[in-house]
Amino acid sequence: MEIEKIYELYQSHPCVTTDTRNCPQDSIFFALKGASFNGNEFAAKSLELGCSYAFVDEPRYADGNRIFLVDNCLTTLQNLARYHREQLGIKIVGITGTNGKTTTKELVSTVLSKKYNTLYTQGNLNNHIGVPLTLLRLNKNHEMAVVEMGANHPGEIKTLVDIVRPDYGLITNVGKAHLEGFGSFEGVIRTKGELYDFLRLHGGMAFLNYDNENLRRISNGLSLFKYGTSSDYDVSAQLIGADPFLSLSWKGHRIDSHLIGAYNFENMMAAIAVGTYFGVAEQDIVDALGEYVPQNNRSQLKETSRNRLIVDAYNANPTSMTASLTNFLGMNCEKKMLILGDMKELGAESRAEHQRIADMLRGQSVHAFLLGPCFMETDTDCPKFASTEEFAQWLKTHTIEGFTILIKGSNSMKLTTLVDLL
Repeated sequence: MEIEKIYELYQSHPCVTTDTRNCPQDSIFFALKGASFNGNEFAAKSLELGCSYAFVDEPRYADGNRIFLVDNCLTTLQNLARYHREQLGIKIVGITGTNGKTTTKELVSTVLSKKYNTLYTQGNLNNHIGVPLTLLRLNKNHEMAVVEMGANHPGEIKTLVDIVRPDYGLITNVGKAHLEGFGSFEGVIRTKGELYDFLRLHGGMAFLNYDNENLRRISNGLSLFKYGTSSDYDVSAQLIGADPFLSLSWKGHRIDSHLIGAYNFENMMAAIAVGTYFGVAEQDIVDALGEYVPQNNRSQLKETSRNRLIVDAYNANPTSMTASLTNFLGMNCEKKMLILGDMKELGAESRAEHQRIADMLRGQSVHAFLLGPCFMETDTDCPKFASTEEFAQWLKTHTIEGFTILIKGSNSMKLTTLVDLL
């Protein structure tokens, strides 16, 4: 089917799903494939569950009535999202970066929503499937959109920006993450910079943290709105403190946030910059940032009956781990404890990067536990456990009480399972 014909169906059934566990009435099902599943096999089932139409890419599952054949379901989904985005013409801010992109997306959206009907990426649906699904949630009532884009291999941001076609872009930072896929830190920079490449080619504008040397280096030829700590920029702010909650000063306003860690200062500045550019009132920006409460185990403060926990266990890489440790070690509290889990997808750099984190703890007056096979290989005096499960068993026979505890590691380490034991 031609994309125009598919779009006609979508306009009368503007709800798309790729999962038969979620088939809203009158929606359209796209039969995607994965390493362990074939959505084509569930096309007929999707109709039984409430979908009006389904698209498949294997002829034997198509009936030409309500189940239609296309060359590739994923490509068709992406093309439909791009086509829909082009028909509506809504201004889109695209956000990527190594660390902080989800928090920045949330903050920017919270600020913009004070003035505009804003659609934004839900959770971290920021990949080749989540991005088109986000765009297909756009409707004529929306005035702006904020779309998060993630990547762990070269070329992935280029693929996503070709779908999103953002008018504005923001790279939060570039750091050491997914080195196994990118090959090197320079590979990370090149891939994130694909957002800038699109903006240059299509006359878009970038919101740039001008304090960031790596981002300045790849920003030549761009139309820029600069933010940072210098009064020479379009927007400037100053960090007041983060012990543990972040506070900053901007244009005479003091903003006390619910975000933990000085590393979130740049994310807050980004939201101020975007809000300022789009004419959100100063007090509305202040209120939005003060009201925002993080979710999904991203620097969340949790008080238990025995301890005070800072849970930052959604993801971890050398850059974010270093920032979290630096902030935590500088906090003013008497009894500190660290529970650190492995950082994944670092490839050949994994041993050196885990050792560097272990070295940061030498001579520190803090109790630290290192979990996972990568940390097990480090040279350190810190107690080490091969897995989160092994440490959980240890906790069941050892009482931890009266501590402020930072829990940090990659999501696959499942460190949040320790919360109930602390």
